[in-house]
Amino acid sequence: MDDRSALAHSPYSNEDLDPVELPDRHWNTYNYAALWVGMSHNIPSWLLASGLIAAGMSWQQAVVIILLANVIVLIPILLNGHGGTKYGIPFPVLARSSFGVLGANLPALVRAFAATCWFGVQTWIGGEGIFLLAGKMFGDSWANASHIGDFAWTQWLSFFVFWLIEIAIIVRGIETLRRFENWAAPVVMVAALALLAYVYVQADGFGNILSQSGSLKGDEFWRAFGPALMGMIAFWATLSLNISDFTRFGGSQKKQMLGQTYGLPTTMTAFAVMSVLVTSASEEMYGKAIWDPIQLAARIDSWVGTLLALATVMIATLSVNIAANLVSPSYDFANAAPKYVNFRKGALITCVLSVLIFPWKLVSDPNIYIFTWLGVVGAILGPVAGILAADYWVVRRRHIVVRDLYRREGLYWYSGGWNWRAVVAFGVAAILSAGGSYSKDGKGPFPEDGMIPFLKPLADYGWLVGLVSGAVIYVALMKAGKVPVAYDSSGSPDDAPLDEKEVTA
Repeated sequence: MDDRSALAHSPYSNEDLDPVELPDRHWNTYNYAALWVGMSHNIPSWLLASGLIAAGMSWQQAVVIILLANVIVLIPILLNGHGGTKYGIPFPVLARSSFGVLGANLPALVRAFAATCWFGVQTWIGGEGIFLLAGKMFGDSWANASHIGDFAWTQWLSFFVFWLIEIAIIVRGIETLRRFENWAAPVVMVAALALLAYVYVQADGFGNILSQSGSLKGDEFWRAFGPALMGMIAFWATLSLNISDFTRFGGSQKKQMLGQTYGLPTTMTAFAVMSVLVTSASEEMYGKAIWDPIQLAARIDSWVGTLLALATVMIATLSVNIAANLVSPSYDFANAAPKYVNFRKGALITCVLSVLIFPWKLVSDPNIYIFTWLGVVGAILGPVAGILAADYWVVRRRHIVVRDLYRREGLYWYSGGWNWRAVVAFGVAAILSAGGSYSKDGKGPFPEDGMIPFLKPLADYGWLVGLVSGAVIYVALMKAGKVPVAYDSSGSPDDAPLDEKEVTA
């Protein structure tokens, strides 16, 4: 945007939410690929294949589902990332065009809540790495320290140390994150390959899991297929909303799209294959399959090898947690009160809330984690992704008046700052996608027949139902109401959009 004076006195603007100028956009193809490599190499993604295999699938079925899920979720990621690169704006500002200048706080805070929970879970996992690492150094006195609640006080200390490391990185800004991802991605990749080679040599092969067929056959497999696929999609459903938080720093559509395509589906699939191979070999080495790489690293006979493995686990967890789970809520909370909360304050709010949601409870049951938590989160976020994509590509045909995103008078003020059509589309689509949520065999927080029984069949494909229904309902309401989406040639000079530097290639 050439003339930034229109934003200077806006109550909905601050330095972190304003458009990024082209000279300040330094992210290229490698940066985006490295971002996804860094985010994909983490403990929860390592455990995705194990969850599917534990549910009765073969390793081949698990890997194919993970590949398919990441190809599917890449589509809304690329669609919603385009606006970030074209206009240099983050997710909560981009959402103002569809939900309204004030209404954008609804999807932003929904996204922030999901990210806060994820951030807490990943921080707990990173703390576990420090706890085991320190246990190798200090011995039983550290590992068997007196308990506070359900855990040793040393594990609580490890959790908060990891928490403070994350704060130290993010408060230094987005460029520090970019540099961290650049070197973290290859380090984690090399370490994962080294672990693969180590277990292959120690086990004299990759073990028996590779030759085992799944117990789910025919109709039973297909009944499990939908929830499994939606759970895998939901793993990155959050990023399908806020990917513009990163693409706003790219100066080329081609580079950001290629980088993400190279980085996401390939890395997630390769990581799933590696997790299966390593776990299968661990069964040969220790007599039982060890899916958790932290627990596996702690068993390595070499003291130096254990330290290197656990250090890599912590780097990987830092890489994904800051990029995927801290950047977005930092912007989201800043969007709720731009004049009082900036990016750094938003990050601190997220960090505090991540402790208050008790993340150690969320990871206590793997079945609830994958099939309930991931599925419901995806079902609720799907409608937002659909509305954002439909607004940008169908309703507005990629044209946004950037100035109006930051002011009361303009295309995106609607009724008191809220676009009720987007809110209705979100609400109806969320009910359709998540209303039938159920807990299999009574294990979980929902009724076995579903919260709304007649919607139970839709719950198995909740994210897809939410994405499509949200988009269709939103477009229908906008078209039916003939809502203006651009200034016509008769508009007064004061109403004309500011000139903006748009990135189209």
